[in-house]
Amino acid sequence: MAILGLALLTAAVLGVAVVAVMVLLTVVHLRLHAPVPGAWPGISVLKPLCGADDALEENLASFAALPYPGEYELVLGVRSPEDAAYPLAREALRRWPGRVRLVLQEGEAGFNPKVNQLVCLARAARHDLLVVSDSNVRVPPGYLSDIAGHLCRPGVGCVTHPVAGQGHRSLGALLDNLHLGGTIAPGMVAAQRVLGRDLVVGKSMALWRHDLELLGGFASVANVLAEDHALGNRLVRELGARVAVSSLPVWNIAVEKSIGAFFKRYLRWSVTHRTAMSFPAYLAESLLNPIPLAVIGFALRPGAGAAATLVACAVLKPALDSVAFSRLRRELFSWPAFGAGWLKDALLFVTWVHGLFARTVVWRGNRLRVLPGGTLAPVRAAERAPVTESFQGFHGPGAPTWSDVQA
Repeated sequence: MAILGLALLTAAVLGVAVVAVMVLLTVVHLRLHAPVPGAWPGISVLKPLCGADDALEENLASFAALPYPGEYELVLGVRSPEDAAYPLAREALRRWPGRVRLVLQEGEAGFNPKVNQLVCLARAARHDLLVVSDSNVRVPPGYLSDIAGHLCRPGVGCVTHPVAGQGHRSLGALLDNLHLGGTIAPGMVAAQRVLGRDLVVGKSMALWRHDLELLGGFASVANVLAEDHALGNRLVRELGARVAVSSLPVWNIAVEKSIGAFFKRYLRWSVTHRTAMSFPAYLAESLLNPIPLAVIGFALRPGAGAAATLVACAVLKPALDSVAFSRLRRELFSWPAFGAGWLKDALLFVTWVHGLFARTVVWRGNRLRVLPGGTLAPVRAAERAPVTESFQGFHGPGAPTWSDVQA
C-alpha cells in the first residue's frame, strides 16, 4: 500500500505541473490577435433552446445586436410551444423581426435532443456559414467577425471558442463556471498546442454547411452524446480540415444553478468521456484533479513529505484554476473561485470514479445507454421507436414542412 501511496503522490505532483502548463498556455493564447476577415460571409447562428435558462433574454440580445458588416441571422429552435423558452423566443422574434427567426422541431433524427433541433435549424438556415451556440451562452461584440476571420483562412474547417463563466450568484453556478474556465478552456488550448488534438466545444462551434453535408449533416451524430466533439474529430479525420481555437472567450451564463445540478451534469459527462476514450487515457485524465490523488496517497503513505505534497497540491491547484478562470474574465484573481476549488474537485473526482463503472445516463428525462464512442441507445429497445423509422419523416412522401414561425 505504501508503494501505491507513493505512486499517487507522484501522480499528484505531476498533475499540478500539467495544470500549470495548461494555464500558462491559456494565458499566452488569450493574448493572440484575432485574424482579420478577408470576406464577410453570410452567417446563420443556430441556437437550440430547451427551458428558460438563466438570463435567457439577455443572452439572446447579445446575439441579436452583434456588429457585423455581412448578413447574419439568429435562428432559434424549440421542441414545442409548451417549452418554457417559447414565449421568450417569440418576444425575441418581435423585438428583432429582421434578424431573428423561430423554428419548431418536427420529427426526431435520433436520441440526442439537441441534435434533433439542429437538424431542423440547419435545414431552415439561409446562409452557408453555420454557427452552433447553446442557449446559456453570451458573446462579445467581435464574435462573428472573429469567426469569419478564422474560417476564411485556408484549411480551417471549424472554429471553437474557450468558455468563461459569468453571472454566478449561487455556489452551484460558481462551480459550473469555474470548471469551464479553470479546466475545460485550458484543456482546449493545451490539447491543441501540446498534443495536436482538437477539442471542439458545442457552446460555440462554427463550420461551413458544405463540410457538414459531406459528413452527413447533423443527423449523422443524432445518436452521439458529445456531438460537438464527434463532428470536430470527423472534420479533421475525414476532410483533412483544421480546427481553430479562438483567443476570444465566450461566456457561460450560470446564475442560480444548484450544486446538485452541477453534480448531475458531470455524472453524465463522465460516462461520455469514459466511452469516448481508451481506458489508459481516462486514467490519465485523473491527473487534472490532483488533490484527491494526494489525499489518497497521504492516507496510504502518511509522513512529513506526503503531508507537504498534500498541502502544496491543495494550495496550488485551486490557485491555478482561479488564475485561468480570472484571466478569461479579464480579472486578476478570484478568491471566491479559489475557495470553491476544493469542493469542485471533490465532486468531480466522484464523477470520474462514476465514469469508470457506469454506462447509462439520464438526459432530459430519458434513460439512455452510452456505447463505445459515445453512441446512444435506449436501455430497453421497446422504450423508443427505431431511429430509422423516426427519421423517415424528413424525406419520403408526406414529409412535414419545416416550421418557420412568423410573428
